[in-house]
Amino acid sequence: MSSNQQAPRAVVDIREVSTIDEFDACIRLQREVFGLPDLEISPRRHLIVSHCAGGWTLGAFVEGQLVGFVHHLAAVKGDYIFGYSHMMAVAAEYQNKGVGAQLKWAQRTRALGEGRDFIKWTFEPMRARNAHFNLNRLGVVIREYAVNFYGTDYSLNPAEKGSGVSGMDSDRLFASWELRSPRVEAFAQRMEYDPGAAERAIEIPADFSALLKSDPQAAKREVLRVREEFVQALADGYVCRAFDRNPEGPRYLFYSE
Repeated sequence: MSSNQQAPRAVVDIREVSTIDEFDACIRLQREVFGLPDLEISPRRHLIVSHCAGGWTLGAFVEGQLVGFVHHLAAVKGDYIFGYSHMMAVAAEYQNKGVGAQLKWAQRTRALGEGRDFIKWTFEPMRARNAHFNLNRLGVVIREYAVNFYGTDYSLNPAEKGSGVSGMDSDRLFASWELRSPRVEAFAQRMEYDPGAAERAIEIPADFSALLKSDPQAAKREVLRVREEFVQALADGYVCRAFDRNPEGPRYLFYSE
């Protein structure tokens, strides 16, 4: 192979996790990707019980080895049944290679096949990469902001260990994935969909992980600022539908409902 040729991408097989060994591989991947203590790991029994209760776990496999998974719960609100995406993890060496997107689109296909049209999940407001993925690639809408959703965070991302931060509130955004919306349908077909001109924006730090390491107190202040601005924007009747990846000042973009 010449130096200017790229090695072919590994073939990723997306299928349901079904064996004890595969569930255990999901546990190992949680530890590797999130650096969670055992208290916060979703254990094998949780994954198995949720499967028996109408949920499922889709795995991404390369040559038989689990390299990613998404855990989908059955959720109910009154008579309405929908999906709740509790967790997704992708091994470090397979991140930014489309594996997460394959898992999410497979999750949508499976949910639609079950007659569902809506999935929700949470993600951290200060993570620009996650915001871009959820809003610009999947087409979610944000209508809810949860203050300190999980309580004071138990640990930091492995990349942020040693930052000296403790007691960071676990604020989360709720991603609403309307599976049959025109925008999501367009993205599913790899087509563009212009949300139009934004009416309001909220900027976040360009590199929150670096800010946590260099100035933990400034990072906390930024979390509180973004919280206040997000809660106010939603209270004013706006919804977030897009994200500006400007490397100098990434921004959430808001539109009238």
